[in-house]
Amino acid sequence: MVFLATVDSVAVCNQLKNRTYSAGILALLAVLATKAWTQTRELGGTGELLDGVAAIVDDGVVLTSELNQRVAVVMDNLRLAQAAAPPEQRRPLPPLSILEEQVLEQLILRQIQLQRAGRFGIVVSDEILNQALGTLAQDLGLTFETLPAALASEGIDYAMYRQDTREQMIQDQLQQREVYGSIVISPREMELCLGRSSNSLAEEVDYDISHILIGLPSNATQDQVNAANSEVTEIYSRLEDGDEFSQLAITFSDGQNALEGGALGWRKGYQLPTLLADSVIAMEAGETSEPIQSASGFHIVRLNETRGAEVVIVDQMRVRHILLRPNEVQDDDAIEQRMRGIRERILAGDEFGPIAQSVSEDPTSAADAGDLGWVESGVFVEEFEEVLNSLALNELSQPFRTRFGWHIAEVIETRSYDVTEEIKEQRCADQIRASKVEEERELWLRRLRDEAFVENRT
Repeated sequence: MVFLATVDSVAVCNQLKNRTYSAGILALLAVLATKAWTQTRELGGTGELLDGVAAIVDDGVVLTSELNQRVAVVMDNLRLAQAAAPPEQRRPLPPLSILEEQVLEQLILRQIQLQRAGRFGIVVSDEILNQALGTLAQDLGLTFETLPAALASEGIDYAMYRQDTREQMIQDQLQQREVYGSIVISPREMELCLGRSSNSLAEEVDYDISHILIGLPSNATQDQVNAANSEVTEIYSRLEDGDEFSQLAITFSDGQNALEGGALGWRKGYQLPTLLADSVIAMEAGETSEPIQSASGFHIVRLNETRGAEVVIVDQMRVRHILLRPNEVQDDDAIEQRMRGIRERILAGDEFGPIAQSVSEDPTSAADAGDLGWVESGVFVEEFEEVLNSLALNELSQPFRTRFGWHIAEVIETRSYDVTEEIKEQRCADQIRASKVEEERELWLRRLRDEAFVENRT
């Protein structure tokens, strides 16, 4: 369906929401945008500001200013977290050298991914970026137009914020292509999942988990395996002695969420990585697993909290549409006039389905007489959904424009629907894919890291 919101943009919007709801996080972004620049640039002999190079990464660099910006944000974030924690739970902050090492490694991995995405031609257009930022603004009770001023009032440079968001979206698209796209679900895996899904404890419970990874390179020697095993054993001993999990994750973990204290957040049971699922399901809230070995390294997982699953009832609508796109021969005005003619034919008694099959330029729905099936709110792009929400049942819309072309649309039916059972097969596919993706992403990132030329200059 050509006008459905992409998985990538939806995921990124959700990440933006999580990153930006609170005033505290906005304050941290202000640090990113202002304070660090003045701390890391020096005057050269000509009076111009100079910047240093923290690392050379293939054809690009990580600047010292960028590294110091990110470290400043992490430090302020940790201080805020400490201040908000009860006194008995406060721990000394990790050494600055440890944080610099962790942050630099993340920036190196980001640079590697952005360069790779560039070679594949992956871009995020201003239109898609504006859509993501518009969703963010709405969640903050703002409009897209007032977002820059709101960020500026917090000391945040809007251009820098846009660029940071764009780069994150590009990385997400690259990972969708190279990680998610490479995961194969076998018929046997699907069969086994469907067979056990009804009674699976993992399916019925949500888990809030945290994770420490002591990583191994893709071609690790036995000495490297032994060293990693010793390190994870020492970390596990410290956990048993009462050390704070999040502090150890920040200090030692090689996982992508290390700087968040290893927090992976809430996961549906079927989204748990396969290698962790059995341990997590058997644990009580607050417990920590023994070290678990995998191809990417050694893992320790902590179960923070659990909650029961609920039956999901959603409001759905059944929609059909016809799509025509402007081209070199017919511009917007011509297409709009053509759409008006098609609408008049349908209102005069011609069947919607045969017309959609013969003229619609959305090949997926055209093959089904323009029928988009049963869908719930949030599936379509905003401008399409706004029109649908304004229509009465069985009312044929006026021609309207979206980023994909000109449409006429109709809501055929509506219902409140229990999707719990209907989506079982899709959930199984998600479960299998999600159980593999964490491991696949770590292996993929380590392969990229091993293949890249990196010269650390700190």
